[in-house]
Amino acid sequence: MAKHITIIQGHPDAGARHFGHALADEYAKGAEDGGHEVKRIEVARIDFPLLRTKEDFEKGVPPDAIKHAQAAIGWADHLVVIYPLWLGSMPALLKAFFEQVLRPGFAFEYQKSGGMAKKLLTGKSARIVVTMGMPAFVYRWIFFAHSLKSLKRNTFWFCGIGPVKDTIIGSIEGMTEKQRAAWLDEMRGLGDVGK
Repeated sequence: MAKHITIIQGHPDAGARHFGHALADEYAKGAEDGGHEVKRIEVARIDFPLLRTKEDFEKGVPPDAIKHAQAAIGWADHLVVIYPLWLGSMPALLKAFFEQVLRPGFAFEYQKSGGMAKKLLTGKSARIVVTMGMPAFVYRWIFFAHSLKSLKRNTFWFCGIGPVKDTIIGSIEGMTEKQRAAWLDEMRGLGDVGK
């Protein structure tokens, strides 16, 4: 079944192409070949301020660029988030983007009873792709992939997004061209089936 897929490229460098950009390109190609519709968000190319107060988060008016991103996320059946691991987590710009986009009224709704917030993004699935310099098994088994688990549980699950799958690509600086090509093929295959 054809899906609406929004790819969120979370690398904060707008001035250069990185392996994550190639991964996003191949996923998009595979998705289009598979009959899916694709939209893309390049976080590094969006101009938005940092949120600094609870009042702004809850009642502030999002900038137009953030409203466009919300529209692309709202349209999607499936989200693909790609980012490099920086200091054990996502880059600060991507975190700031999620704080801007996943606001009350769009991603969740507070309950007057004070209970668990209502999830407003149910029905959407996601894949998170993380690239890193360390070996993937070190991140997953020694560091327990804490930041990835936090994004899956504390952010996406909280908003109703699920299931959330992940792809961890480690040791990227030492990869051979053959290994890079294999990961690009993997992304194209995942795009083709919309997963």
